[in-house]
Amino acid sequence: MNTAPARALHAVPASPERRTRWTDDQLLNQEFPPPRWAVPGLLCEGLNLLAGAPKLGKSWLSLGIGASIANGDPALGGIEVERGPVLYCALEDTGRRLQSRRRQMLAAGGRAAPLLTLETACPTMPNGGDAVIVEWIEENPNARLIIVDTFEKMRGRNPQGVSAYAADYAAAGRFKTIADNYGVPILLIHHVRKQAAEDWQDLVSGTNGLTGAVDATLVLERSRGQADGVLHVTGRDVVESDYAMTFDGTFWSKLDGPASDYEMRDTRALLMRLVRECPGSKPADLAKALDKPPATVRKTLSRMAEQGQLRVAPGGAYYPPEPGDQSSDQARDTSPLSHLSLSHSTPSEQEESL
Repeated sequence: MNTAPARALHAVPASPERRTRWTDDQLLNQEFPPPRWAVPGLLCEGLNLLAGAPKLGKSWLSLGIGASIANGDPALGGIEVERGPVLYCALEDTGRRLQSRRRQMLAAGGRAAPLLTLETACPTMPNGGDAVIVEWIEENPNARLIIVDTFEKMRGRNPQGVSAYAADYAAAGRFKTIADNYGVPILLIHHVRKQAAEDWQDLVSGTNGLTGAVDATLVLERSRGQADGVLHVTGRDVVESDYAMTFDGTFWSKLDGPASDYEMRDTRALLMRLVRECPGSKPADLAKALDKPPATVRKTLSRMAEQGQLRVAPGGAYYPPEPGDQSSDQARDTSPLSHLSLSHSTPSEQEESL
């Protein structure tokens, strides 16, 4: 796709006419086409936002979904999709890096996807990015999905004199207008906050103006060094769900069974490793180290103590089980946990927190 400045950056082609007004009896008798799904049950027409921590695998996830749809192959290891053109704007990548990633996917069992368009440079939305997207849609009338990786690269500067909420809402609204007018699902890749949150939707970086403007919010969570993760999904046309996921370094797949089973297993293993590194840790410190909700960590620790996987001392400090106790063998892991350990603090800070 040519993104040279010579092309008119502000000439956005007229979108298809879309009816927006009915009387009540007209609305009740109107026959609407079914919503268009990029991935049934997961990605529907409209504006979708996928957020996750840096280097967690969001790009692998979105690129894998895009390639599957472009080929009509099952997405995420088993979800049947309709084949059609896909635009993937990899705005933080180079052509060489994208080539390497796609070759790795092919070597792991994927296949070339002629209907997948890969773009590494695009103007921001206020400076003509909307025209680039619309031009591609009109060149590909059967388009199934547009992926923008990342949202921040295309949103543009915030207008002066408006609140952060209004700026987020307006930035997302530019993408939503295109998604609604053309009936093509758009997926924006975004980041999460560094702070933990009780509600996973609050993990999304930015204000509620962003999550309020999109039609669906997806948050991917996976602990570093672990294969299993959880994809949280909620939206206007999707059923709110938590999907158990696994990542093999190249492809993401949806696992069978409730996500809570995998999330609990993953959390227990991490807690066991942390307590072995820092005996006497308290729930608040462990929750902070794992960047997980304190209530979840406290509940998990309590269950682990009841089942003999950990020992709890008066005052709420947790220790590894007594030597010879085999109940925690499955959670035992000798790999380093430097990114989650409390060793980054000073000795005095550790004494205060443990």
